[in-house]
Amino acid sequence: MPLNAADLDAHGLVQFPTVVGGIVAVVNIEGIKSGDITLDGPTLARIFLGEIRSWNHAALRKLNPGAKLPSQPIVVVRRSDGSGTTFVFTDYLAKMSQEWRSRIGSITSVEWPVGIGARGNEGVVSTVARTKGAIGYVEYAYAKQNRLAYTTLINKAGKAIAPTIGSFAAAAANANWDAAPGFGVILTNESGAETWPVTSATFVLMRKQPSDPAAASAALKFFDWVYANGGKMAEELDYVPMPAGVAGAIRKLWASEIKDASGAPVYAAKQ
Repeated sequence: MPLNAADLDAHGLVQFPTVVGGIVAVVNIEGIKSGDITLDGPTLARIFLGEIRSWNHAALRKLNPGAKLPSQPIVVVRRSDGSGTTFVFTDYLAKMSQEWRSRIGSITSVEWPVGIGARGNEGVVSTVARTKGAIGYVEYAYAKQNRLAYTTLINKAGKAIAPTIGSFAAAAANANWDAAPGFGVILTNESGAETWPVTSATFVLMRKQPSDPAAASAALKFFDWVYANGGKMAEELDYVPMPAGVAGAIRKLWASEIKDASGAPVYAAKQ
């Protein structure tokens, strides 16, 4: 969850994104594999509110006329610990549902109305995997690497989209990264026909005047190398590198904001 301008200023911090990833709904329904079920935001919110309790509910049948949906109870699995994953997922649900927005809200830890709690993405993965009829939310990398079935989602353009590196990259490309201080843009329900609607960057925080300028310089040198050379490695880990234009803006931020006691930049990136 990125910090806002007031918090950044109050604590003397600089914030910048590193990579972009997607959050997916994963299910454990016999005979259902990835992509067999399509959900939209309002229906997903109703499931996590406890209003839709069976897999053959009329709302699910309407979205999935060709799927064999069982008359099986839905078991909601959600995080029991605070997490950025929860923040992004609940931010999406709040945008999709007035009831969710007013009753639950969006932050790193919320008062869930229903469900089984599990710690970390790993906990949600293992709980969904062993619970028949379960639905949970995890980072895409965890779903893919643990071979859990994930749903498609109907995006802002009204198109059913699968979670892929390409659909995460579309969200990053369509975002207005200048819209918030510290690049703190929430990439949920972004525009674009190919955009995955539950996407987020992960963020780094550094002090504007670090107590150890040499260590800060080394860290920035590493991130500079990452932006220039780490894209393929990010994709191999099921994440998306930052767009080149954003990386350039981040380098300028370092030069203007992260300085030693004399006021000189601690690291001069090559533009």
